[in-house]
Amino acid sequence: MSEIPPRHPEKRLRPDHPVARKPAWIRVKAPTSPEYQVTRKLMRGLGLNTVCEEAACPNIGECWAKRHATVMILGSVCTRACAFCNVATGNPQALDPHEPEHVAEAVGGLNLEHVVVTSVDRDDLEDGGASQFAVVIQAIRAKAPGTTIEVLTPDFLRKPGALEAVVAAKPDVFNHNLETVPRLYPSIRPGARYFHSLRLLSRAKELDPTIFTKSGLMVGLGEDMGEIYQVMDDLRSAEVDFLTVGQYLQPTPKHAPLDRFVSPDEFARLKEMAFGKGFLMVSASPLTRSSHHAGEDFARLRAARETLAAKAV
Repeated sequence: MSEIPPRHPEKRLRPDHPVARKPAWIRVKAPTSPEYQVTRKLMRGLGLNTVCEEAACPNIGECWAKRHATVMILGSVCTRACAFCNVATGNPQALDPHEPEHVAEAVGGLNLEHVVVTSVDRDDLEDGGASQFAVVIQAIRAKAPGTTIEVLTPDFLRKPGALEAVVAAKPDVFNHNLETVPRLYPSIRPGARYFHSLRLLSRAKELDPTIFTKSGLMVGLGEDMGEIYQVMDDLRSAEVDFLTVGQYLQPTPKHAPLDRFVSPDEFARLKEMAFGKGFLMVSASPLTRSSHHAGEDFARLRAARETLAAKAV
């Protein structure tokens, strides 16, 4: 029997950092509902990956019980090695040509009003996987024309034309997470560049001023409040509409160590500050993740834009 390759080969020689016990406000129940099993069976039957499973999302039980799942395209192996992420890293396989139709079938099978499509980083592909995003969007539109589509993309670093291809496919929301403050990029997100990611979000809005743009941050990695507020200002300068802020949870002892658990009261202050800086929509709580309550939040986001437009008349 062949040996199973390690999930994170690049982290094997890193020192261990104990995984801290979670406070009461973060603990969640293990998923057991029948609806969870139905969602899982559908995804397995179609051979689809989900970021809910691959990134060990704490909200999987809640979301899958509601038959909400975030589909992860371009395979299950990432070409980056971010210190915070639980997605497997290594040499990915070739793209599945049937992936777009399978994603569309899952959207139809779950009867989704709103779907989030994300991916691993694919630095090995000439366009970073942008064309696959576009084809997936088209397939969903054909199968479920009433479903709104949110994409959570990689940074397409050194992939000219990739962003343009995704935006031209007309997703309703373009999301790219900054993840952390610029000072921590070398240790937490070494394969990315803060100002490139910021420019990606700004450029998406330039390409299509009607698109909603969104980005997310983790806290508890050693950043300070001043740095978070500066990132908020940077995102508003890029005309980003929606900000999510959630607690970093250390997946294994080999991942980036947790600096601290941020209290619910601090998240409430971050949310108030973000709204004060002009974001149309803000989700900030210990268990907030980019795709958590994405459908409900999109409805609120659209309503906020309509209210703002009405006031401007």
